[in-house]
Amino acid sequence: MTWQRPDDRTPNQLRPIEFIHRFTKHSAGSVLAKCGDTHVLCTVSIEEQVPRWMAKQGRGWLSAEYRMLPGATHDRNNRETMKLSGRTQEIQRLISRSLRSTLDMELMGERTVIIDCDVLQADGGTRTTAITGAYVALQDAIDVLINKGLLAKSPLIHQVAAISVGLIDGEAFLDLNYLEDVRADIDSNIVMNELGGIIEVQGTAEAGSFNRSQLDAILNLAESGIQELMVFQRDR
Repeated sequence: MTWQRPDDRTPNQLRPIEFIHRFTKHSAGSVLAKCGDTHVLCTVSIEEQVPRWMAKQGRGWLSAEYRMLPGATHDRNNRETMKLSGRTQEIQRLISRSLRSTLDMELMGERTVIIDCDVLQADGGTRTTAITGAYVALQDAIDVLINKGLLAKSPLIHQVAAISVGLIDGEAFLDLNYLEDVRADIDSNIVMNELGGIIEVQGTAEAGSFNRSQLDAILNLAESGIQELMVFQRDR
């Protein structure tokens, strides 16, 4: 029996996408990224220095932080303060790796880009929405630096976006919401650049296993979805 998607989307259909620019006042880049009912606030701050271990190398750096706000889910989440969960640390590293792949750090100069991704509302795909939205916020922040004369040219060398794909009853479905995420036998998150280059593949068999042909189907569906997301990213 074919899985009937709760929102009646086709297997290869994204949820509605929206990027609201300049959502907050003070950050160099600030975007509220909406992917269906998942809403992530992505802000970018620029510091005119790098970590001490990178000083005097003439290169920039990028780091990211990720949090899920207490009211983002049906049941309140406790704030993570002194100690971050393993999940949060993993997602922060994923966002950092993904966004670092977009920059020529020598062109950035000795500056640190700090990306904050705060989940305001969660319905599956928070990490992929964070990556996709953070890239848009990063674009805006780079534009600010160029307009202020702090950068002679853009250090952005790649575009990046991310999407989830799951196998439900053996069929691949794009951009899972929460109900589909908990139902999926195979759950994966894929990050790619505009050339189809893979930044990261996270794939887990929640039940049983999956084979090479199923992995190919997941990657093909993810690539088509990511290319579609990149159109939305460029439409600023």
